[in-house]
Amino acid sequence: MLPLNDLIKEFKFDMECRKLSPRTIRTNINIVKGFCKYVKNEFNITELEQIRSPSIKKYINYLDKQGRTEVYMNSILKCIRGFYRYCIQEEYISSENNPVRKVKWVKEAKKLIETFTDSEAKKMLKQWDYKSFYNARNKAIVAILFETGIRNLELCSLNMSDIREQIILIHGKGNKERYVPISPALKRIFIKYARVREGYIKNKFITTDAYFISFRGNRLTIETIERVVRQTGKTAKVRDTIRCSPHTIRHYYAQFMLRHDEDIYAVSRLLGHENVNITKIYLQSLKDKEIVKMSMDTSPLMKLRG
Repeated sequence: MLPLNDLIKEFKFDMECRKLSPRTIRTNINIVKGFCKYVKNEFNITELEQIRSPSIKKYINYLDKQGRTEVYMNSILKCIRGFYRYCIQEEYISSENNPVRKVKWVKEAKKLIETFTDSEAKKMLKQWDYKSFYNARNKAIVAILFETGIRNLELCSLNMSDIREQIILIHGKGNKERYVPISPALKRIFIKYARVREGYIKNKFITTDAYFISFRGNRLTIETIERVVRQTGKTAKVRDTIRCSPHTIRHYYAQFMLRHDEDIYAVSRLLGHENVNITKIYLQSLKDKEIVKMSMDTSPLMKLRG
């Protein structure tokens, strides 16, 4: 018999060996622990072989009654499936005896992704200046998010050596690297930030190679970036219905590129998506009036007249 507590420790070690981010590992472990705690309290289950598919279904039903969203419940299921993949990989159970195999995904309602307007984006980009290290750093943070659509963690992971002359090396999810371009507009902001940064760290003992640093010279956390974006949106008077976050800026970037006729496959590569189907979600979220405008700009009759 295999105690669940021991398997959780093994699962964590396996994720560490696969070099998943500390945040991902922490999230996955907390989810599996939460599930194991539930089956122990409800069914007195403490070992892997005791779990059956009805137990997992009841856990999902429990989360539903707690008011959890469909997206949240599917994220829980995704993690549990990952835990069982590890157990199958280690031959603790067979694929045929995998109980989560009989648990279906929760049907999610299709929602439009609402993001910033171009006017709001312009205001956010104008909120910071170069009068202090804090301001210059935040201006560069907001600029790179809007210009490249990179993820919050990818921004935090940037090193000095990743910022090249015309491209940025991005350390993406699953240890996958990709490049994004540095436009002349972003280059100007980087040059000014570099000058302010150099003056700030002069005579300071900085041990990190991080491109964006805190007042104490440490690498920034995802919470800090979220706080910067939230503060920027508040100062720019962004609508209260819009969540001011790095991920919302990522939505804006994707939709901006698609609205301006960028190839969906190119956008998918720039965003670091595993496949183009993920990118299509952003395209589906474009409002009807935006789709109509895009159609007008590419009208066959207008282009073929004469």
